[in-house]
Amino acid sequence: MSEEQRKNGAEGPAGSVPPARTDAGDVIGVRRGMFGPSAGGDTSGYGGLVRTVRLPGAATRPYGSYFDEVADELEGALEEQGLVPEEAIAKTVVDRGEVTFHIEREHLLRVCRTLRDDPALRFELCTGVSGVHYPGDTGRELHAVYHLRSLTHNRVIRLEVSAPDADPRIPSVVEVYPTNDWHEREAYDFFGIVFDGHPALTRIMMPDDWQGFPQRKDYPLGGIPVEYKGAQIPAPDQRRSYS
Repeated sequence: MSEEQRKNGAEGPAGSVPPARTDAGDVIGVRRGMFGPSAGGDTSGYGGLVRTVRLPGAATRPYGSYFDEVADELEGALEEQGLVPEEAIAKTVVDRGEVTFHIEREHLLRVCRTLRDDPALRFELCTGVSGVHYPGDTGRELHAVYHLRSLTHNRVIRLEVSAPDADPRIPSVVEVYPTNDWHEREAYDFFGIVFDGHPALTRIMMPDDWQGFPQRKDYPLGGIPVEYKGAQIPAPDQRRSYS
């Protein structure tokens, strides 16, 4: 990778250091052991391992690379529209060489339209939306993550929007990024995120009458009837052992 690519691409400039954090992040759980079993013998040697599950905290300026320029341009463009940036951008996270803007869901459409249309930003392409379920992240258990790319400026950023299990609604961005049509359907199908304003929000993989959302962490791992076959997948602790 050339020096010019490092300045304009995925990596920060040579000699740059990670930005400071204003907080240590949010602890959403504690995991014990390596592979998650809670009963039976542990032969992995990692049974005593205890890990804190922590989401990255907000970063402080300078963010490094082109991230400061994107943040400045986005905040300035929102101010020109009469919106206080802090009302739309909950926090900015820089982690593992990526920048993520956490957006309040009621302002998602305006932020996406600004990122797409502002000449200094020009994030013309959204490569999809992914769902994430954090049962321990109380009040914002469901997360939708968008990857945006600027073909004009050769830049990549992420947007993240959260919603509670009790109200899993996030505005659809299909009117801004039409390529998200099927991606939003998939996130709805597997995570139960309801994208308000989607032109045809239906399941894309599971049968229309399927109960539950298979990619949520509280979805059972076994014991689910197999559609059309009349068979049943046993739960993990009931499966035959071949050892």
